[in-house]
Amino acid sequence: MMSTVKLKIDVSGTVGDSVWRNLRHFDQEKSASFEYHSANGGACKHSANAPHAKEEFIVAKIHVETPLLAQYAVAHYLEQERVVDADVED
Repeated sequence: MMSTVKLKIDVSGTVGDSVWRNLRHFDQEKSASFEYHSANGGACKHSANAPHAKEEFIVAKIHVETPLLAQYAVAHYLEQERVVDADVED
């Protein structure tokens, strides 16, 4: 059974998925997915080439093989500038 790490990543002021592409991803990551969210909880409503508004963020889920690797992944991502929160999902 895979363990999942949930991340909240600030994307305000950036364009497209540049923040996601520029993260130092965890080496033991098996798969990942993400969604954009606005400050009020809905999806981003601007064009793809426009900068993200203040308080827009990505919610990402990273999958790793074990709970121990998930804990290492949390520490790895929390060291990065735009990662606001990271936790192991139950």
